[in-house]
Amino acid sequence: MITEMNAFSFATHSLQDARILRILAAALDAVEPGAAVRRALADRLLPNAERIFGLAVGKAALPMLDALTGLVPLESGLAIPKHASSPSPSLYSIMEGGHPVPDERSLAAGQAALKFVSQLTRDDLLICLISGGGSALMTAPRVPLADLQTLTSALLACGARIDEINSLRRHLDRVKGGGLARAANGARILSLILSDVVGSPLEAIASGPTAPDPTTCEDARAVIQKYKLNVPASIMQALEETLKPGDALFSRVENTLIASNEIAVRAALTQAEREGFHVNLLTTNLQGEAREVGVELAAKLRKSKQTSEVFIAGGETTVTLQSNPGRGGRNQELALAAVPVLAGMKDVLFLSLATDGEDGPTDAAGAVVTGESAHRAESLGLDAAASQSRHDAYPFFAALDDLIRIGPTGTNVNDLILMFVF
Repeated sequence: MITEMNAFSFATHSLQDARILRILAAALDAVEPGAAVRRALADRLLPNAERIFGLAVGKAALPMLDALTGLVPLESGLAIPKHASSPSPSLYSIMEGGHPVPDERSLAAGQAALKFVSQLTRDDLLICLISGGGSALMTAPRVPLADLQTLTSALLACGARIDEINSLRRHLDRVKGGGLARAANGARILSLILSDVVGSPLEAIASGPTAPDPTTCEDARAVIQKYKLNVPASIMQALEETLKPGDALFSRVENTLIASNEIAVRAALTQAEREGFHVNLLTTNLQGEAREVGVELAAKLRKSKQTSEVFIAGGETTVTLQSNPGRGGRNQELALAAVPVLAGMKDVLFLSLATDGEDGPTDAAGAVVTGESAHRAESLGLDAAASQSRHDAYPFFAALDDLIRIGPTGTNVNDLILMFVF
């Protein structure tokens, strides 16, 4: 997890420029979860409460709860992260969950969360610390776990957006779609939220455990129909309506966004200006099929006529998997699509990375491409198009020593794409 990102941890064979390394470090430092919690609580007057409890769920659970325990005297706390990087401190308990597909640990974590909030009364305050990944890490499904796993795997493989995936999850789960707030016995709730969803709709981040849900069961069914998914019969039978905006329950709940992709992108832009680059913000709402987006962005870079220029985008693409896919993630696939487009160009660099440090089921955050990548690959007997057809970007970039390996960062605010002309 990060406190202050070591700039040189981003370095690869093609990425050695200290200016770029500092830009990447600045982007992730700006969304460090502990600092975001401290900023959010710095001038905030908390409601009067008999007792204060802390519940953190998501990839940033540990640094967020660590920050909270340093600021607020908690009666007790529970963290549900993907990785437990250290033994559980005496101030709170830790239960790891499974991700991106929920597992038995996720089920146990969901039950633990429900038990944790069941001890609350109307005189208590629950501070929830919510970050991306929480949907899989904590679950209390109304269907067998195996059926939920089948559904989740199908959704991940078909290229569904995270908001679509979480629409289904909310209508199948007792802790999602405001379910955790409903189980808290009327306690006051303050949720501090780190967004990993494009546009930051509160109901979609970790499937909105303390947020009202504007979507319906019909919306959830539409996702299944859109992607022509063959799902277990239990899924369609178990869909239930969630708590909606305007429900009286939410008069005692405050949901506050404290970090997002836009904050990371803005920090990258500011640092890039300091480094002497002419900056261009493309979007913080980037979506689409990764390989198609990679081609489009690389083509934009190829047309640039100005030197010392950087284009920056943020968002989250998807990958529609074919049968027997190889290794990789959406950022590696996006970067791989840029290889043939940029082939032979001088003085350009293209990179895409996941801010959580884990792109797909790999140990890489993303990958780096230059105009020399295609030639270097060919000299090693590698073919970008063949690797792309197999969704096998990881071995391609591993051979080039151009995988960005920074380890789990402890934050999670979607992806960053930076394109440079020198």
